[in-house]
Amino acid sequence: MKKVFLILICFIFFNCTNNDNLNNCFFGIQLNETINLSNPQFIDIQVPGGSTVANIGGRTILILRQNNSSYKAFDLQCPERDCNSMMTFDGLKLTCPCSGKEYETINGGAIDGEGCPALRYIAVLLNNNTLQIST
Repeated sequence: MKKVFLILICFIFFNCTNNDNLNNCFFGIQLNETINLSNPQFIDIQVPGGSTVANIGGRTILILRQNNSSYKAFDLQCPERDCNSMMTFDGLKLTCPCSGKEYETINGGAIDGEGCPALRYIAVLLNNNTLQIST
């Protein structure tokens, strides 16, 4: 019995892979980037309610500024990953152009409540001009 237990423990330790499953739909996405908000590329998020799309860490990301110190960030890849086009943002919701499926920007959930949610990143304001976006 001790040998079986030891073999099981060894198997668990040596069978580690990076299958990070974000939002139950996105696998292996790792992001930890810091952006300078004073960069002209981010001028549209200088005011609350603003938004911008940027390529950060090889991902196309929508950044929303909610108020003076609160930001949200969403990956624009369609959650079902069946579309080569990026989702669009109309100021209220994200829409996948291939399926027409819509996602709210409060938490990224599908408006119809079914399927995968949009991938939401953690967006933390480090100081007045620096925003960290990570998984």
